[in-house]
Amino acid sequence: MVGWGAPLPGTPLPLSLPDAVAESDHGGAALVLIELGLVFLVLAVVGRVAARVGIPSVPLYLLAGVLMGEGGFIPVNAGEEFLEVGAQIGVVLLLLLLGLEYTPDDLKVGLRTTWKAGIVDAVVNGTPGFAMGLILGWSVTASLLLGGVTYVSSSGIVARLLDDFDRLANRETPTVLSLLVMEDIVMALYLPIMAVLLVGASLAQGATAAAIAIAAVAAALFISFRFSRHVSRLVQSHSRELLLLGVLGLAFLVAGLAEAVQVSAAVGAFLLGLTLSGQVADQVRALLPPLRDVFGGIFFVFFGITIDPRDLIPVAGPVLILAVVTAVTKVGTGAWAARRSGIGPKGQWRAGLSLVPHGEFSIVIAGLGTAAGAHSQLGPVAAGYVLVLAIGGSLLMRYADRLPVPGVLKRPPTQGVTRAVTR
Repeated sequence: MVGWGAPLPGTPLPLSLPDAVAESDHGGAALVLIELGLVFLVLAVVGRVAARVGIPSVPLYLLAGVLMGEGGFIPVNAGEEFLEVGAQIGVVLLLLLLGLEYTPDDLKVGLRTTWKAGIVDAVVNGTPGFAMGLILGWSVTASLLLGGVTYVSSSGIVARLLDDFDRLANRETPTVLSLLVMEDIVMALYLPIMAVLLVGASLAQGATAAAIAIAAVAAALFISFRFSRHVSRLVQSHSRELLLLGVLGLAFLVAGLAEAVQVSAAVGAFLLGLTLSGQVADQVRALLPPLRDVFGGIFFVFFGITIDPRDLIPVAGPVLILAVVTAVTKVGTGAWAARRSGIGPKGQWRAGLSLVPHGEFSIVIAGLGTAAGAHSQLGPVAAGYVLVLAIGGSLLMRYADRLPVPGVLKRPPTQGVTRAVTR
């Protein structure tokens, strides 16, 4: 007699879970859901670890992605297409909310007061990456990409940490934010030009793409300066659901159009964030962060998945050299800009350390180059570089007030400047 629950004679033995999923009629969908469930659970765990340690979750998300990619411990294959789309959504939301942190007036004042520091920032911090690329034997285009990776600080990480550490009201913070805005605007011109170079376009095509990028950015800035209230009124609604639908619809539309003219979806979203103002901006800043954090996490995880952890070992030397050199140059740039604004030594020190973390735009640049096949080591170098500076820079920001201020940081001149403060 066959026991209760035993298979009938001639019935095949039960399959294991992966085999059962593969054999089922909806095996593909089931496997995607299982992998996505694992990804989100991993994000939840590493996010808790980051909160417990007191560092941002971004570098741990990136590390988790590396461990789930090819050569990792939990390979993700079936859900990769969903993660790719989710990563694109994450970039749009990250930069949209970043743009919402600024008003057109903030942008005007920042550009007027820190444009010299912005030029110094680009030259001093982009040169090490470009030089390292040439030293490693990369092409000029790949080296320019690495220069972009080392140049641009993480606006998302820095803005979040300034809030977490209660420094938004500090006297040096406007200088830091102004430099970050300038970097993001430079990205609006840099990314489309690099996209043209990567496809091997002619000089005329490159000039045309640059002109289109400049025109698109100028038009977006003009709209944000002159018609900000009208755009905000267009999406304004007392219903949170309708407000989110309107803002997200506009954000994805602008990002898609920006991508179509090779300006970058990320930059399009950032410029839209600049345009929205008033009550709409306040409401969106309150509603969108959870959604941004989820899809932003997917963005960093997806980039990590594209990196084989075994590829990080050969580039460890260049990564550490770049991390140390550019940490010093970023601190110097931020301190110099703060000194020009009349900030005291402690404020200069905090301003410099606040520019060390790198993140979303560095990964966007590396992703652009990796997709175009610029150089096989660009992705691993960028991933390792962001890991080191996102974690190290976050810790430096956290303990900035406990670290001794270098003697080279002098008090700012008192003539024509408000008396320096040391807060």
